[in-house]
Amino acid sequence: MSFLKDSLPNVGAGVILSSLPLVSGLAMAEQSSVSGDATELDPIVVTATLGPRTVGESLSSVTVLDEDTVEKQAPNEFADLLRGQPGVTVVSNGAFGKNTSVYTRGTSNDSTVLLLDGIRIRSATSGGAPWQFVPKELIERVEIVRGPRSSLYGADAVGGVIQAFTLRPEAGPRGWVEAGGGSFDTRKGAAGVSLGDGVTSFSVSGVHKNTDGTELIEGGEDRGFRNSAGVARLSHTLPNGGEAGVSVFESRGNTEFEGGNTDFTLRAVGFSLDTPLSDYWRTRIDLNEARDEQETANDAFADSVFNTRTRTARWENTFTRDVHELVLGSELSSDEVKSSTGFDENSRNNAALFGQLRLNFGPTDVQVSLRGDDNEAYGREETGGVALGHAFDRSHRIRVSYGTSFRAPTFNDLYYPLETYSFGGSYAGNPDLKPEESSAVELGFSGRYPDWFWDVAAYQLDIDNLIALSDDGAGNLRPENVNEAEIRGLELGAGFERGGWRTHLALTLTDARDAGTDNRLRRRSGQGARLDIDRDINTWTLGGTLVAEGYRYDDAANTKRLPGYGTLDLRAIWRFAPDWTGKLSVTDVFDRTYATAERFDGRQYLSAGRTAMASIRYEL
Repeated sequence: MSFLKDSLPNVGAGVILSSLPLVSGLAMAEQSSVSGDATELDPIVVTATLGPRTVGESLSSVTVLDEDTVEKQAPNEFADLLRGQPGVTVVSNGAFGKNTSVYTRGTSNDSTVLLLDGIRIRSATSGGAPWQFVPKELIERVEIVRGPRSSLYGADAVGGVIQAFTLRPEAGPRGWVEAGGGSFDTRKGAAGVSLGDGVTSFSVSGVHKNTDGTELIEGGEDRGFRNSAGVARLSHTLPNGGEAGVSVFESRGNTEFEGGNTDFTLRAVGFSLDTPLSDYWRTRIDLNEARDEQETANDAFADSVFNTRTRTARWENTFTRDVHELVLGSELSSDEVKSSTGFDENSRNNAALFGQLRLNFGPTDVQVSLRGDDNEAYGREETGGVALGHAFDRSHRIRVSYGTSFRAPTFNDLYYPLETYSFGGSYAGNPDLKPEESSAVELGFSGRYPDWFWDVAAYQLDIDNLIALSDDGAGNLRPENVNEAEIRGLELGAGFERGGWRTHLALTLTDARDAGTDNRLRRRSGQGARLDIDRDINTWTLGGTLVAEGYRYDDAANTKRLPGYGTLDLRAIWRFAPDWTGKLSVTDVFDRTYATAERFDGRQYLSAGRTAMASIRYEL
């Protein structure tokens, strides 16, 4: 049945297989320029804990892609920023808006949470995030947190949490326009404006891009992609030092695949109120709604509609005493499905209580977190985590942590009605499924100096009740809790900034296996590496990215081997006049066409090969 998921978009027929708040003050989290303080390469992050902490203080494995990094790398797609980062593997069914999966620490795509300005983006039917529909032009910053985070974020934060921050308002009236194009008849235009007086700030930005695309399989036709997206953010500082904010994000368009096309809409709307109630007590309320809507026309199957909506209300309270903090909160959420498929159930509610205790004893930090979820579909789940960190001096720190997490069965897993196929066999959901449950232990060391840093982490993750398709031998498939998985890994991240040079290195070793068969988990590569180098020379910035990954198997039986690959991307930025900037990028310079996934018929989904893009930007 895996061919259905491979051949169709995220929530079309193929899906049968189956918060953090707005932080308008996020500027404090940006990496500073290097000037001799070891902490300046230790940026503040807001995703790893329930509150801002430096990367070191978070006691987590975190990768930060700051505004400067995102701007200079100028990726073609959002997932290109993630590809090859420590512990991260990206798999796609071709280029330009095609079905994309992100595997963090060897876990499934359903086991990595995607947040957009604190709002979770996902399909409740397939379970995965629609990475391919998030426009990179509207993303300013990304935080990648690896390791279990269900005790903070609930279901599915098994491998980690990736949070993308959209363009934020800036002081004063400012604006920008950008236009560009390149290979495969790709065209795009983008613009934005920002207003602010120090108390109230507002920004709105939008982008439209269109491409004829390239062939997805050898001998196939070019498959295009069209996307129009925008984001608006409003924030107001209250007289007592609190802040209220509203954000609206929408991305819509059409993507073509082999045998059909999908019209899609992503929408996220959020309201937040963060205010002090006393010198020791701060409270925050977040209300948000996220939609994932996809309508698919397919040559091989009936046309389908899969629309999901998630509404969330979250109340968070932070109590401080000297350098210690206690966070207590509650969360209510509901998932709703409207579909051309008649699910046995089309909604479910979840209630949660959570807390985190953060203690500091000089060079030693302690964190304890606990969360309880009560879901009307699959019952109660309790998750927790404990972490201990010790700083030997200003530059060197050790951390050790243990955490539990779970992945919830999706609506497809639980409620998909019996469907019989003309070519034989059938599929049906299983309402008796239990959530996947996991535990992980991690040991990490880090060093941060005025000009450079390094971080190394080793971990082991054990997953019980792994959800997999069971075949009765006649092609009748049904998801069951039949497997266990064991994942071990080693990650290294390092960076250097000095004299106009900026270098980042990531190395990943992952051994992700089915504990019953000892086979490697499908589509997980065992080795990965990424090297980014950029150099500022007067009005120019020149750079390149090298990404390499080892082989992987496209099937659970480990018979369909996909070879490893390596690509080189080059880029240049020229600030040729005041307020004017030109960019040129060439990805896969040596035209190393490769594949990270196969179709059901054994043909590989091909990368785009050598791709050139150019743009020009004017800031008002």
